[in-house]
Amino acid sequence: MTKSIAIIGASGYTGAELIRLISTHPSFEIKALAANSKAGMSMASVFPHLRHLDLPDLVTWEQIDYDQIDLCFCALPHKTSQEVISKLPKTVKIVDLSADFRLRDPAEYEKWYGNAHSAVEMQGEAVYGLTEFYRDEIKDARLVAGTGCNAATGQYILRPLIEAGVIDLDEIILDLQCGVSGAGRSLKENLLHAEASEGSIAYAVGGTHRHLGEFDQEFSALAGREVKIQFTPHLGPFNRGILATSYVKGEAQAVYDALVAAYADEPFVEVLPFGATPGTQHVRGSNFCHIGVVGDRISGRAIVVAALDNLTKGSSGQALQNANLMLGEEETAGLMLAPCFP
Repeated sequence: MTKSIAIIGASGYTGAELIRLISTHPSFEIKALAANSKAGMSMASVFPHLRHLDLPDLVTWEQIDYDQIDLCFCALPHKTSQEVISKLPKTVKIVDLSADFRLRDPAEYEKWYGNAHSAVEMQGEAVYGLTEFYRDEIKDARLVAGTGCNAATGQYILRPLIEAGVIDLDEIILDLQCGVSGAGRSLKENLLHAEASEGSIAYAVGGTHRHLGEFDQEFSALAGREVKIQFTPHLGPFNRGILATSYVKGEAQAVYDALVAAYADEPFVEVLPFGATPGTQHVRGSNFCHIGVVGDRISGRAIVVAALDNLTKGSSGQALQNANLMLGEEETAGLMLAPCFP
C-alpha cells in the first residue's frame, strides 16, 4: 500500500537528499513539497539534479492538505521547526531533522540553542532517532527527532563501548571532520569556496559545539553516571561526509570485539577488519557507516575511526530509515543505494 509523504523544508540540502532517496522507495509517494521562501517554484528550478523526477511544485507548509498525508519530514532550522510542528495535525506522523526535539530536558535545549522551547509538551513525546539503538520506540512513535550528524557518528563509535564497559569513561577524545554541507545551504561567508577550500579549520573548540548536548544526554544515560567527552569538530574542504576519530583507554581487541558484536546484524553499520580504517569516499551518497579499530602504540589504548555521509546516514537517510519503521515498511526500503565512488 502506497504511503503519502510530505517534506517541509524541501529547498535545503537535507530536503533534496530526502527526495533523492524516496524516489527509489517502493511504497512512498511524495504528495507535497513545502519551502515558504521558494513557494510557487518547481523543484527542477531549485535543484536541477532532480529534474528527471515528476515532483509537485513547492508550496508553503500551510497550503498542504495534511488529511492526505501519512508522514511528514520536517527539514527546517531549529526554532522554526518546533513552531511549525506544533501546528501540524495530530494524525500525521513526523520525522524532524532539526535539533528541536533531540534533547529531553528543555533547560538543556535552551542552554545549547539559546532560546526557550516553545513546544515543551511535544518534546516529551519525541523519540530520539538513532535508529539502531531506539528501533522499538521508533516503531510506535508519532514524532521522531533525528540526531545531529556529528552526534550520530560519535555515537556509532562510542555507545557500544560504553555499554560493554570496555573503555575508561573519563578518557574519551573525539576529533571529527565534516564537509561543508553540514552547515546547511544558507549563505555564510566562511563557506564560500575561496574561504573553505584548500584548508581545514577547527571550530567550536573547548566544548561549545551544540551536539555535545546529545553526547552528554546519551552517554550519561547509558553509563548511569555523568560522562563528558572531549570533542573538537573541524570543517573539511569537501562537500559531504564525516570522518570521526576517537581515542579511548581500553584494550584494542576488546574494543573491536564490542563493536563487532553490537553491529553484527545491522544492515547499515559495517565494522572493518581489525587494523583497517574507513574513508568518507567509501560511503559517499549512501546510508552506510564504516568503522575501523587500530591498536595504539601506547599499550591499553585504541583508536576508533568512523565514516559516514552527513546528508544521508547522518540526516536524511536516517530519517527515511525511521520513517520506514514508523509506517511498517522494511527498514532498508529506499536505502540500499551503493556509495558513489570515486
